[in-house]
Amino acid sequence: MKKAIAPAPPTPVGGPAERLALIHSVLAAEAKAGGHPPPALIAISKTFEADSIRPLIAAGQRLFGENRVQEAQAKWPALLAETPGIELHLVGQLQSNKAADAVQLFHAIHSVDRPSLVKALAKAVAAAGRQPMLFVQVNIGDEPQKGGVATADLPGLLALARSEGLRIEGLMAVPPADRDPAPFFALLAKLARDHGLSGLSMGMSGDYDIAARLGATHVRVGSALFGIR
Repeated sequence: MKKAIAPAPPTPVGGPAERLALIHSVLAAEAKAGGHPPPALIAISKTFEADSIRPLIAAGQRLFGENRVQEAQAKWPALLAETPGIELHLVGQLQSNKAADAVQLFHAIHSVDRPSLVKALAKAVAAAGRQPMLFVQVNIGDEPQKGGVATADLPGLLALARSEGLRIEGLMAVPPADRDPAPFFALLAKLARDHGLSGLSMGMSGDYDIAARLGATHVRVGSALFGIR
């Protein structure tokens, strides 16, 4: 029998400032209840045009997430020129042949998941002289349709990344959609502790509150901020 899924956090309403305020208040309360500092909030702006993003920037949001390098290259240079201090996070799967572009554009990459990508990133980092914050994506629910390294292969991938000179900050995961996310978040946190990693990129619009309570350092929220795509 499947475990019941926890209720979703409150649905933000109102303008960008009101939605941001509600989400931040939930994150702060849940993180405090779990004994953790509040996580960073990444606004997932994939598929949204610049005119939909600017109101959130005006409301004070500075961390944004994209799924595709090409989409980010098309819309973000102008937005970055308008507002200093914005950080871009790549949260979607990264093709090895796009590693150099990703290293140039993004402040963080949340989807390191295979040896070929580790090697491509190491080469790109050496060439660019800069390294984004890197998270290894773990296929925490062992789902064949999802990206991410299998939990059994995580130690080997981390060892390879370190041998290539990459600095891995933490782990990222997306739990199965039809299951209670809490055990998967707890497992990801344990894996991070076991490997001496402090970063935990976990939690989205439907479960960011649970992720904050269980120690997320970064949550990835899209529809709760932007509305349904």
